[in-house]
Amino acid sequence: MRIAVLGAGAFGTAMAVTLARTGARVGLWTREPDHAAAMRGERMNARRLPGVHLPETVSVSAEIGDFLGASIVLVAVPMQQMAGFLASAAARLDGRALIACAKGIDLDTGRGPTAIIAQTCPRATPAVLTGPSFAGDIARGLPTALTLACADEATGVMLQDALSTPALRLYRTTDTLGAELGGALKNVIAIAAGVVIGAGLGESARAALMTRGFAEMNRLAQVMGARAETLSGLSGLGDLVLTCTSLQSRNFRFGHALGAGEDFDAAVTVEGAATAKAVSNLARDRGIEMPVATMVAALVDGRMSVEAAMSALLSRPLKKE
Repeated sequence: MRIAVLGAGAFGTAMAVTLARTGARVGLWTREPDHAAAMRGERMNARRLPGVHLPETVSVSAEIGDFLGASIVLVAVPMQQMAGFLASAAARLDGRALIACAKGIDLDTGRGPTAIIAQTCPRATPAVLTGPSFAGDIARGLPTALTLACADEATGVMLQDALSTPALRLYRTTDTLGAELGGALKNVIAIAAGVVIGAGLGESARAALMTRGFAEMNRLAQVMGARAETLSGLSGLGDLVLTCTSLQSRNFRFGHALGAGEDFDAAVTVEGAATAKAVSNLARDRGIEMPVATMVAALVDGRMSVEAAMSALLSRPLKKE
């Protein structure tokens, strides 16, 4: 079986490595020819996943046309670049199973990955791969469980079988909306959790923030038509716990820097920053109360200080849980 991974970031590279270890022939695409040449020469993605060897069955190229023989395509480009990327490559990708690996909501349209795939590649079968995972863990073969969401049951079964490995266990659902919302919204809460710890507010405050944040995630997801059990699974609660409690999470590190008043590496993609703005817009348009997400959006935009944000949350009216 031939599999293509479009996007040579840390997660895309990790998936290429772990799938190649099962004997699959995997193509890894990067948009930069120099990056592709460096990976071919070093057999490593030193820029995004240093120290991890690329198996010989991973071919690297900056030409998408080199991977047209792949029947399964993982789209591992950042969420805010996905619509433009798919629009430019639609003629070559349409009609295949396209699995989105990004976690977020498009800021311009308010859409998630599967809706963007359906719009740009109408003959493709959209799916989402999401859940609690760090690229380094996957690349090193450490036990990891993810959610594979595909509305088409038969395609979902095929993808589950094709992408599962001895160390990477995939659980299947047809609730693509719930899976992608869980992955998107937890990034926003992870930024808030990082702010709490960075500002020195303590572990108890983080636990409270995570709990109230999870309530917000469920509130929006159910209004939009997702299933509650999906948010309680790997793609929602599981991913929330991981990203709110580890400095390996880029969103948590970004929030930690905000809370501590420190600079953050602008070259690091923080999906939750744009998603916070998109979620804030969705909540406003639908009349949904989401104070944590709204606070994060204000912090990211520089419209509110950390002190003002904490004060606003703590001064909210007391009510039933």
